[in-house]
Amino acid sequence: MRWNPKSKPNPEKVQAIQSALQVDEIIAKLLVQRGIETFEQAKTFFRPTLADLHNPYLMKDMDKAVARIEKAIANNENILVFGDYDVDGTTAVSLVSSYLRSFYPNVATYIPDRYAEGYGISYMGIDYAEDNDISLIIALDCGIKSIDHVNYAKAKNIDFIICDHHRPGDILPDAVAVLDPKRDDCSYPYDELCGCGVGFKLIQALAENRNQTIEDLVLYLDLVATAIAADIVPINGENRVLAKFGLEVINSNPRPGIKALIQNVKTRANGERSEAKKVLTITDVVFIVAPRINAAGRIKHGNEAVALLTEYDLDQAEQFASEIEQHNSDRKELDKQITKEALLQIEKNNEHNRFSTVVYQENWHKGVIGIVASRLVENYYRPTIVFTKSGEKLAASARSVKDFDVYNALEACAEHLEQFGGHMYAAGMTLLEENYENFKNAFEKVVQETIHPDLLTPEISYDAEIELSEINPKLMRLLKQFEPFGPENMTPLFLAKGLTDSGYAKALGSDNEHLKAFVKQGNSESFGAIGFGLGNKLDLVTNKNKFDAIFSLEENEWKDTVTLQLQLRDINSSNG
Repeated sequence: MRWNPKSKPNPEKVQAIQSALQVDEIIAKLLVQRGIETFEQAKTFFRPTLADLHNPYLMKDMDKAVARIEKAIANNENILVFGDYDVDGTTAVSLVSSYLRSFYPNVATYIPDRYAEGYGISYMGIDYAEDNDISLIIALDCGIKSIDHVNYAKAKNIDFIICDHHRPGDILPDAVAVLDPKRDDCSYPYDELCGCGVGFKLIQALAENRNQTIEDLVLYLDLVATAIAADIVPINGENRVLAKFGLEVINSNPRPGIKALIQNVKTRANGERSEAKKVLTITDVVFIVAPRINAAGRIKHGNEAVALLTEYDLDQAEQFASEIEQHNSDRKELDKQITKEALLQIEKNNEHNRFSTVVYQENWHKGVIGIVASRLVENYYRPTIVFTKSGEKLAASARSVKDFDVYNALEACAEHLEQFGGHMYAAGMTLLEENYENFKNAFEKVVQETIHPDLLTPEISYDAEIELSEINPKLMRLLKQFEPFGPENMTPLFLAKGLTDSGYAKALGSDNEHLKAFVKQGNSESFGAIGFGLGNKLDLVTNKNKFDAIFSLEENEWKDTVTLQLQLRDINSSNG
């Protein structure tokens, strides 16, 4: 593991914000590192309000989208809300369909089958629309490259409104409206919305057109926050506002489907560390709520997730949640088994020392190959692609390592692919089986020629060096106001040097995989410390050995007593 300090903030800017806010230097440094340099910026960061959300009509084509939906309502047309089968897609479909149904009945939903139709807008979906006399399709979290599909629909007198957040190609679909903040000709102030976020901007515009206020839409923000968490988009700017208020809804008055999911996990008490928390964070949403919503599309069908998220009867929602919990258990077993088989394949083919990982087995479950790719990245830490058979072709999920653009690498191998899409860190693709070996070799060559060797070693970046004597409840209170955490606003990590254990260090867990210690620095007070997955480093902290640690701060609640605890991310022997 490489330890790297984040860029040191400008000392003058640190001093200015420290003086303006009357905070400790460490807080001022963290703010400047996040681009917060003035009192007003700090006020927006620490006290976001719904008024901070941008005018939805600043998004290119929003006026056209609203006009077409209002026309459909006026003419009593049937509307189909279409979305991808992952968390972002199913939450977006649930959001837009439930909002429209609050005042208009002729609204249907459609989630493509992961196996029969694949990702994005499908011909089967368009045929379904034709068969059911649907003349308007609102596509969410997909469609930005669906040129042929939109033309196919147009020939059947079916209009499209595209709501997407992926990179557009050179040509946009010939839709009535294309809402995508990443469009080159779109001047919307924030371009990091997720698909559900773009869907929210659409209902915000519709609401404004119907003399509703933003307060009327707060009840939908639990869906938006769930999508933001699952899609790993930056949690700054507008996403920070949506995530913060969405988390408040999740913790106070979530829709029955999300409430049932959370309750189901708590009552099962299946050992997830964060399930007992009274207040759920973005991290809890990522690890508890999102995988279960995803499991429906991975194992059975994404329609089950939409049914759960749009159900208003709690008893029925609890039944749906129980079924989805079973899907999630099945998903875990598949993920574990396929990861094991993939690791054996790498070993058998003697591919330990490659610059990339590309594996294939025809009977691997398509629904979990993305998760398996992530597991393999954890193991070998290099750009990874996992293939399986899908009909007559091979389908794959790609995952990357920090700072390496796997989408660009796929573009360089496009001649071997049937189709591909995605972004810097995750992508999907299909190819003909006879092109697999050529693609595998080409991808390895591209990665080898373009990746910096440092990127093949995991890196941990810390925000600042700190003395344990600086850690106190006031610091923790201010750090909690930095939440919600996520990309572009990660949980602050600190470096402390020359630590020693108070003599209580031990390994925990069934395989002694975790580390528990009580650490001090010189004559400082002692702090509890927990290091998940660091049990193999126990020797570094015993026998009064001095060590350095990178950690985040957290509150540990035990028997109604709250103490500050270091959550260790990595430790090394101290040079001092």
